[in-house]
Amino acid sequence: MPFHARIVTVPRFAVPLVFALAAALHAQTAFFPLKDIQPGLHGVGKTVFSGNRIEQFQVEILGVLENIGPKQNLILARLSGGPLAETGVLQGMSGSPVYIDGKLAGAVALAFPFSKEAITGIRPIEEMVRVTEAGRTPPPSQVARNESSLASLYAANDLTRLLPGRLESAIRDSKLIDIATPVAFSGFTRDTLDSFAPQLRVLGLEPTQGLSAGGPSSQHMGDPSTLKPGSMISVQLMTGDLSIGADGTVTYIDGNRIYAFGHRFLAVGSTALPFTRSEVLALLPNLSASFKISAPKETMGAILQDRNTAIAGELGRAAAMAPISISVSRGGKRLDNYQMEMVNDRFLSPLLVQMAVFNTIDATERTVGASSFRVTGEIEFQGSSAPLKVNNMYAADTGSALIASLSTAIPLAYVLQSGFEALEVKKVALDIESFDAKKQFQIDSVYVGRREVRAGGKVELTTMLVGENGAEIPRTIVYQVPQGITPGPLYFTVADGMTTNLAELRQIIGAQPKSISQLLSTVNSLRANTKAYVRVWRPEPAFQLEGADFPDPPPSIAMILGGSQGGQGSITQTRNSKVAELEIGAGDSVINGSKTVEVEVKE
Repeated sequence: MPFHARIVTVPRFAVPLVFALAAALHAQTAFFPLKDIQPGLHGVGKTVFSGNRIEQFQVEILGVLENIGPKQNLILARLSGGPLAETGVLQGMSGSPVYIDGKLAGAVALAFPFSKEAITGIRPIEEMVRVTEAGRTPPPSQVARNESSLASLYAANDLTRLLPGRLESAIRDSKLIDIATPVAFSGFTRDTLDSFAPQLRVLGLEPTQGLSAGGPSSQHMGDPSTLKPGSMISVQLMTGDLSIGADGTVTYIDGNRIYAFGHRFLAVGSTALPFTRSEVLALLPNLSASFKISAPKETMGAILQDRNTAIAGELGRAAAMAPISISVSRGGKRLDNYQMEMVNDRFLSPLLVQMAVFNTIDATERTVGASSFRVTGEIEFQGSSAPLKVNNMYAADTGSALIASLSTAIPLAYVLQSGFEALEVKKVALDIESFDAKKQFQIDSVYVGRREVRAGGKVELTTMLVGENGAEIPRTIVYQVPQGITPGPLYFTVADGMTTNLAELRQIIGAQPKSISQLLSTVNSLRANTKAYVRVWRPEPAFQLEGADFPDPPPSIAMILGGSQGGQGSITQTRNSKVAELEIGAGDSVINGSKTVEVEVKE
């Protein structure tokens, strides 16, 4: 069964008392002002090197890097003590608090890859606590439907792009960057991590598999008093049969507020990500970047802000998770079923669904050689009666798993990033049917029985589909020309679902949906790729009004519609007027290609 982030077992009467005691303790924590930082000052840092025991390390201040980003500064320091001489700055140390004269100065946040010394950039605490003052993230722009990578929606964490000239020349070659966040993947195949690792590293995440305990964390809410500055936490993106957790360190606790990492996690702004207490099992020294091997424990609260200088959240607060169910079958026999829960985030959810689908295929079916996958199911949303329907097939000589997973995730990304903040995923249920063959047909040719026809007459249209090994399948349909149609050319375009969708995609992109139901209806109306679509059209102006076609309207109506364009973008004019649309089926096979023929309508 999937884990539920809403379950809280801490007694209600105990929570206010715990928070009151924590507030009294942390209210005494003073900040060391950035303006008083001078080279030569010494301090101590706190982090976990083993288990959950917080240990100290030594800090020598080297100077202040001013204006390293928009109204951002960094404290440059050398670390020593404990295992740091052997490991250097560790991935997982992000957020480790640094104190000078007993006052909190900031958090270990940046490092130099391949550095021989443990030299780090410390994020001033004044900049970290400002993240809770940030407002809601503005509605995002719509994701492109031909986006090749969902991770490209995020910004890279390379701060050398933001450095002023006097610092860039000194640091350019070494690249002072955010300490990569180690992300433990449990239940994922090696091929999945290899396929998505470049995208994850663009986000500042370092995927690990097999070296971390990973796995699902305890579902009950833990005691807030067990977390202190220097403790390890793990931000959970997915739990269940597949789990993903990102490790970092707590910097500061103010009552029930918690600040960590000292840099962005994914820069998603306002969010709701559950986090757990985490224990360190071992340290792994590495030439490029050493990291902590850890295991998540009980849930402690939710991260609510993910900003450039820190992540911040609340202890004891539950984050709603969306259940995912993915089953795999072959030849009508179910092979396996996976149950997970994922965070509900308009940016993260599509990427997590993509990875889950890819991993399910990779773990169950072959991904090398010709193969085909049919993906069907529904994605339900909170408060919405209509689900997002999934029903497509994907075939290729190689790489069909990646095509299937990306094509499944893109419609979800489009819906979630359409500007409706109320949209939250309620449930994802997908069924994947696999075939050990490339089930695909190409539209090879299209011909008509006669090139001339009168109004009210019939046109017999034959489409030749060519499959693997040259197998040919003819498909014939009959179209009756409407009575009263004006003489002139009439075109028949036989095309696959993708090509037909693109012919009308202008309406989808150019007009902002006015409601969630309209948005889902528009996406659900996209044509499947297991059929060919015959579009009957004429080279005459046509209009689309909120998804409805108005082909070849009378001049008076055309004048009104034409004058209404450009206001809200709900009315668009197309060059070709669609007269009718018919379907050609080919069973459980993908259809590709496009062909057009012309028929003359005579008086």
